[in-house]
Amino acid sequence: MQRNLYMLIAYDGTDFHGWQRQPGFRTVQGLLEDSMQRVVRHPVDLIASGRTDAGVHAAGQVANFVADTGIACDRLLHAIGSRLSEDVSVITVREVHPNFHATQSAVSKEYCYRIHNSPHRPVEQFSQRYAYHYWRVIDIDRMREAAGHFIGEKDFTAMASTGCVRESMIRTVLRCDVERFGPEVRISVEGTGFLYNQVRNMVGTLLEVGRGRWEPDAIPDILAGKDRSQAGPTVPPHGLCLRWVKYPPNLLVPPAPRQ
Repeated sequence: MQRNLYMLIAYDGTDFHGWQRQPGFRTVQGLLEDSMQRVVRHPVDLIASGRTDAGVHAAGQVANFVADTGIACDRLLHAIGSRLSEDVSVITVREVHPNFHATQSAVSKEYCYRIHNSPHRPVEQFSQRYAYHYWRVIDIDRMREAAGHFIGEKDFTAMASTGCVRESMIRTVLRCDVERFGPEVRISVEGTGFLYNQVRNMVGTLLEVGRGRWEPDAIPDILAGKDRSQAGPTVPPHGLCLRWVKYPPNLLVPPAPRQ
């Protein structure tokens, strides 16, 4: 009995070599698939909403796989989760529509980047694994103004890593918020899809605006130039977290039983 199963996953990416299975490296996909195959007793191809890089975290990664098993979802959740290490957790397992595809069905997703903006390291807050320490003084209002220029359907070539080649470099950013919580600055970006390192390069560019190197209205010219070297630096991966992925509700329910 083949079923399309949805998984909601969280992980601390610090000690993983990214999401994607790679021979000889510890990856989230590799760890999960090894556990799942022991439970369902056949090879599993786990499809994720997107591939996070080494050091990047996830609070709401979504994946799906087709399993030929009648094991109830709550039992699968326990059986798979009990075989995992402490830095990854399966939060939900449920059957969904056969057409659900974690990558292709995604409507939008949100990444959050955390910055510890203080002369002192973030050890006191125990967030050194999850927040980038940026000691320079930054102006949040300038960063908010600059962030507004990222919103919309635009060519983000200047924000993609050098060598990133896609059929189209146009992506749609729905929201780009900059907020301060004491010494911590959080940049939340929601979009329909992202280029390789796009969010980390957007954050690096906003920091250059925040510290006064560029004016907020420099962003449109940077994007129009389509030149990666003219944008800000790529910030480290450990400040980035995939918060959630949104899907059409009709694909998140199992098929109606046959009469």
